[in-house]
Amino acid sequence: METVAASTSLPDPAGEFDRNVPRICGVCGDRATGFHFNAMTCEGCKGFFRRSMKRKAMFTCPFNGDCKITKDNRRHCQACRLKRCVDIGMMKEFILTDEEVQRKREMILKRKEEEALKESLKPKLSEEQQKVIDILLEAHHKTYDPTYSDFTKFRPPVRSRSSSRVAARSSSMLTQDFSSEDSTDAFGSDAFSTFPESVEPPMFSNLVLSEENDESSSMNIEFSHLSMLPHLADLVSYSIQKVIGFAKMIPGFRDLTAEDQIALLKSSAIEVIMLRSNQSFTLEDMSWTCGSADFKYKVSDVTQAGHSMDLLEPLVKFQVGLKKLNLHEEEHVLLMAICILSPDRPGVQDTSLVEAIQDRLSDTLQTYIRCRHPPPGSRLLYAKMIQKLADLRSLNEEHSKQYRCLSFQPEHSMQLTPLVLEVFGNEIS
Repeated sequence: METVAASTSLPDPAGEFDRNVPRICGVCGDRATGFHFNAMTCEGCKGFFRRSMKRKAMFTCPFNGDCKITKDNRRHCQACRLKRCVDIGMMKEFILTDEEVQRKREMILKRKEEEALKESLKPKLSEEQQKVIDILLEAHHKTYDPTYSDFTKFRPPVRSRSSSRVAARSSSMLTQDFSSEDSTDAFGSDAFSTFPESVEPPMFSNLVLSEENDESSSMNIEFSHLSMLPHLADLVSYSIQKVIGFAKMIPGFRDLTAEDQIALLKSSAIEVIMLRSNQSFTLEDMSWTCGSADFKYKVSDVTQAGHSMDLLEPLVKFQVGLKKLNLHEEEHVLLMAICILSPDRPGVQDTSLVEAIQDRLSDTLQTYIRCRHPPPGSRLLYAKMIQKLADLRSLNEEHSKQYRCLSFQPEHSMQLTPLVLEVFGNEIS
């Protein structure tokens, strides 16, 4: 035991900061509680040294003056115990006077009171707000599969090199997109409960940016080369289904009329898909990676579905900016819900109710940021998130424009799923 005690006479700085390493009293070998009077000791030896110094005690060893001090016998010889304290570096100069001790206690008490006051003034999530967040998290987990296992059910991706070259030559003029004008009344009042679940395509989010040249002003795009359209149409259709499922679980959404639910979803679906897609977006190669290499999407893949760089370039810029915000999952799901519950969407009748629901979600988001998102990331975060919603409106407008161009081609509109035609076709004006 003396060997153990001796080994701690000079405290190891690394051991001080590693809480997993046992700390041993340099005097008796008992478990140490920290540095006391310049040495690593247990509480017992700390108190013994303080008392001895204050009393100016003079001890005499009843034996030969070299007793081995252990946890069990440390009370047997005070002289050798005190000698051991001095030997490992304990210093009486480090002992506070009674007045100093009192001042220290008062300082500690004052600090605790200040911290308690500061804590009481900090904004806190109410039980209702926390419940909303929990519901939205559960809704997202139920409607977003991070394994992307359903992607194998879609029509397989077909990547055509020749069409990639065509897309590169005419990238900025490819003002076409997933669209159809043949939508009828598929969005009837019972539509949300009867959306087909058979086709579950991957998300639009899985499209990736690549360098494309804008050299042609011709609008005569070779649509016959849109080899990725069937796969990406299934992907978007699948994503729409998941967005609908998520929306139906947002607190307050079901309080709206079926007509307002439909109007909100038709207008916001592509924006929420773009938000969701950020989860699979990678900054390293500017791609949406959804599992295997077959489901790793680049901009060249999306141009083979009829999209142009007028949409894809700002889309990737949006994804990069959103990724760099490093949103918590809680913030991400709240942003999606706020996006859906926008009272200024075309066709919404009860704007007051929609606005009230959105306000509650916005208040919850702001409170969450203040409570749970540490600086510097929280600085202006809410304003930056709201700006992302404005960016999405511009992307939505460009998407609609490209969709209409694509839907004018019957051979391509027939590749779109009924759900895509229902949501993006026959747009509310």
